[in-house]
Amino acid sequence: MPDPIALEIGPLAIRWYGLMYLAAFAQFIWLARVRIKQPHIARAGWKKEDIDDMLFYGVLGVIIGGRLGEVLFYDPSYYFSNPLEIFKVWKGGMSFHGGFLGVLLAMSIWANRQRRNVLDVWDFIAPMVPLGYAFGRLGNFINAELPGRVADASLPWAMIWPNVDNLPRHPSPLYQALVDGLLMFILLWLFSRKERPRMAVGGMFCLLYGSARFFTEYFRMPDYEVHFANITISAGQMLSVPLIVLGIVMLLIAYRKKPA
Repeated sequence: MPDPIALEIGPLAIRWYGLMYLAAFAQFIWLARVRIKQPHIARAGWKKEDIDDMLFYGVLGVIIGGRLGEVLFYDPSYYFSNPLEIFKVWKGGMSFHGGFLGVLLAMSIWANRQRRNVLDVWDFIAPMVPLGYAFGRLGNFINAELPGRVADASLPWAMIWPNVDNLPRHPSPLYQALVDGLLMFILLWLFSRKERPRMAVGGMFCLLYGSARFFTEYFRMPDYEVHFANITISAGQMLSVPLIVLGIVMLLIAYRKKPA
């Protein structure tokens, strides 16, 4: 596994995990500036100044929501027993679903202050999220987090997770970076290049991410499992099902209306 420390300057240690988040925020700015040049986005009155404001709110939403999601959705007993660990975000442990809710809330506050329709804001930012997610998963991989399920030893890219055991495992964070992140970015960016009805881009994001995450969870060691009748799914799959349903509902509503 890679060394999680990128650079050490005396007592100061710069971790790859933090650098991945900086890269995620940087790509948001770059893609947003590309996006405001698209004709249908420019007609809606988006400006460079909007990007800087949204990034500030988005950073707070990602960090606070992501950390609280990790605490509440995945390991509440540990964090409530060790409350100071909640604040040690540099060690890793950020929930996408929590960050997703945090960003939605942050963007809703920003939209209200700017007197913009919150659904338009969600549609605008959605294509910039998947690549940021991919950087986050690379950070998880470098931190040796989110180990994969046991793989066949003949799999060329199977690897040992040193903090788990000596069995060959799938590099699940890399799968999620590629499928939930890069592939989803390509599909959503192409979809959003044309004018779509209000809620369509946001709905497509929910549907694509929920479906991709449900699939890649089959290669990741579950945080815990949930049992429904004879069906067993992981915590990540359980949290992805509402996103899939929400995405379908948003798309149905969007395409029953005239374009906004």
